Amino acid sequence: MTQAEQIELAATERSVTGKQVKRLRREGWTPAVMYGHGFDAVPLQFETRSLTRLLTDVGGSQLIRVRIKGKQQPEMALLRDVQRDPIRQTILHVDLYRVKMTERITAEVPIEIVGESPIIESRMGILIQGVSSIEVSCLPGDLVDAIEVDISGLTEVDQAIHVCDLAIPAGMETLTEPDEMIVRIVPLEEAPVSEEEEVGEEGLIAETAEVEVIREVSREES
Repeated sequence: MTQAEQIELAATERSVTGKQVKRLRREGWTPAVMYGHGFDAVPLQFETRSLTRLLTDVGGSQLIRVRIKGKQQPEMALLRDVQRDPIRQTILHVDLYRVKMTERITAEVPIEIVGESPIIESRMGILIQGVSSIEVSCLPGDLVDAIEVDISGLTEVDQAIHVCDLAIPAGMETLTEPDEMIVRIVPLEEAPVSEEEEVGEEGLIAETAEVEVIREVSREES
């Protein structure tokens, strides 16, 4: 899946640092920093509303055109880290990695599952997923939003798709181990059970047993 449109974000160089950034956030700004190979780190600030809207659609493998106020040329960057308030989930700080379009970079590209497996449709098996992204090396212009994995070809139980089976776009080199599993079809009886489900079943059994004991004692006393 190629990057169909250029994502752009306006920024202003930031002079406020340390504990004073709380005031920035109250005024509707989010502090950030942009750094990169052979590039001095630059403190920035983004309008919080614009940044929030952008982050709902942007991942770590999508190029962002950062237009810094007062600079003639925009900078191309990748989103590296987003710090959020653990309770309110509001954005506290953003890290951006500046790239050179002629210099190879490494990035995590997400896996996107597409298609339908006849085994799953007939309820003869269930799909389990391994890695949800792969690490790649390429020029920034060769990055893609996601790599599609078509599961319609999985027609038997125990069939799997590994990293080595992926159709990697031209110009991109995979750094993730080729034998890493992407998806696999397993029989329904082998479907993993979550800890909550196991605890829930045990709790139900224990609770039922306790109720039966109480009732038995009640009958003896009556």
